[in-house]
Amino acid sequence: MPTSPPSRLTTVVAAILGGLLTDTAFPQRNWWPMAILGFALLVVAMRRDSARWAALVGFGWGLAFFLPHIWFANEAVGVIPWLALSVAESGIVAATCAVWAWARRGSALRERPLLQAPTLGVVWAVGEQVRQVWPFGGFPWGRLAFSQTESPLLGLASLGGAPLVSAVVATLGALLVTGVLLLREAEVLRGLLAPAIVAAVLGASLLVPLGTNASGGTMRIGAVQGNVAEPGLGAFANAYEVLSNHVAGTEALVADPTSGDLDLVVWPENASDYNPRVNADAQALVEQASQAAGVPLLIGTDRYEDGDEIRERYNEMVLWMPGEGATFAYAKQIPAAFAEYIPMRDVARVFSDAVDLVSVDMVPGSEIAVVPVPVAALERDVPVGTVICFEVAYDALIREAVVGGAEVLVVPTNNASFGYTAESEQQLAMSRFRAVEHGRATIQISTVGVSGVIAPNGVLLSSTELFTADHFAASVPLRTEITVSDRLGDAPVVVFTLLTALAFLAGVATAPRTVRRVRR
Repeated sequence: MPTSPPSRLTTVVAAILGGLLTDTAFPQRNWWPMAILGFALLVVAMRRDSARWAALVGFGWGLAFFLPHIWFANEAVGVIPWLALSVAESGIVAATCAVWAWARRGSALRERPLLQAPTLGVVWAVGEQVRQVWPFGGFPWGRLAFSQTESPLLGLASLGGAPLVSAVVATLGALLVTGVLLLREAEVLRGLLAPAIVAAVLGASLLVPLGTNASGGTMRIGAVQGNVAEPGLGAFANAYEVLSNHVAGTEALVADPTSGDLDLVVWPENASDYNPRVNADAQALVEQASQAAGVPLLIGTDRYEDGDEIRERYNEMVLWMPGEGATFAYAKQIPAAFAEYIPMRDVARVFSDAVDLVSVDMVPGSEIAVVPVPVAALERDVPVGTVICFEVAYDALIREAVVGGAEVLVVPTNNASFGYTAESEQQLAMSRFRAVEHGRATIQISTVGVSGVIAPNGVLLSSTELFTADHFAASVPLRTEITVSDRLGDAPVVVFTLLTALAFLAGVATAPRTVRRVRR
C-alpha cells in the first residue's frame, strides 16, 4: 500500500510488544484476543519492503514471545538451554517472515491487500509446521492455535486442526492491520470490510457443530495424581516414594464414595520409574494397587533393553490387569530431544552438564498410541488413545491413534521438573484443543498436576492444582465418529505448503525489477 512504513525504531518496538502480547494469549492468562493483536503488531513491523528486515523483526518478535513462553525450560534445565531453544525457535520465525516478505512482492498479491492477509496466514502455518518437525523431531510449543482454547475459533479445530486455526489467527491479525491502512488511505468500503471479515469469522466459528454424544457407550475412568516431595529434577531421585504415592492415591480413589464403579484407573507418566515387570518391589506395589482397584490399571514406567551397541530406554504406558500383571504396553514414539535423549551429547555438555542426568537415551516406539482396555460393563475392549506427555503437541501422532480406533484420549504426563511454571497448564490447553480436533473426551493426568477432565467439545469439566496429591473419577463418552479434521489428515498442511511455495516463487519471479536489484 502507498502509506509509508513506520520508522525502524517503531517497527522494532512493535515486534517486541507483539511477541509479549501474544504470550499473554496462552495459559496462565488465556487472553486469547492478544494472539490476534500480537500478530497484528508483527505485521506492522514487517511492512518495510525488505526480506532482511522482516527476518530481523520476526526474530525480535520470536524472542519476545518464546523467552517468557518457554520459561519452564529454564526451570527444568537451566539458562543456556532455555536461551538456545528460544533462539532456535525464533530463527524459524525469522525465516518464515523472510519468506513472506518475498511472497507479497508477487504481482498477484502486490496490489491486493485483502488477499495478502490469508496468504500470510498460510505462510505462518507452514512455518509452525516446520517447527513441529525440525530440528531433532521438532518443538511445536507456542503455535497460535494452542492459544485459542477459550476462543470462538476453537471449533475450527474439528475442521482443519492446528494448521487451520493458526492460519486463521494470523489472517485475522493481518486483516486488522489491513483495515487500518485502508482507512488511512480513505478507502472506507474496503477498510471496513476487513474488520467485518474478522467479526464474521469469529461468529461463524461458533456455529461449527461439536458432537459430545456417547456413540460407543460410556466408561468410568479414575485418575491418580500422586504428587512428589519436591519440585524439580530431584523428584526423579525418589522413585519409590512417587510409586507409593500413587498406590496410596489409588486406594483413596477406590475408597472415595464419589468414584462409583470404575472401569479403568490411570496413572501418569513416570508413576513408577522402577519397571514393575522386572523389579519385584515395584511389582508388589503395583499389584497391591491393581487388586485394590479391581479393574485394569494403566501406568507409566520405563523399560530398558540392551541393544547391539548401546543400552536403550523406552517410555511406556503399561496395561496392568489384577492377578495377571502386564498385558500390553505403548512406547512413546517421539522422545523429547535434550530431555529424554541427548543429540550431539559431547557438544551439548559444553553448554549444560544437565545432559549427563540422561545417562541412557530414550528411543522411539513404533506402534500407534492405542491401548485395548477390557471393560467388563461393555463386554468388549475399548481402544484408549494414550499419547505421552509432549506427544500431545504433535498433530499426526494423535490423529493416527484416533483413526486407528481410539474412542477416548488419555494424556499421561510428568510435570515435576517444571515447578510452578505455566508448562502444565499450557499442556492442558493442548489437550483441550485435541479433544475438539478429534471429538474425543480427554483426560490429562500428571504426577503433580495440572490434571483434568475434558469433554469432546473442549469444555474443561474439572481440574486439579499443582503439587497436590489428588484423585478424581469421571464417566466419559466413548465416540467412534471421525471429525472432518481427521478425515482430511495432512491435506491442509500439504495444500498450505504448496501455496506458500507458489507464493514465494511468484514473488521472486514477478517482483519489481528495482526490488530484485536491491536485494541481490
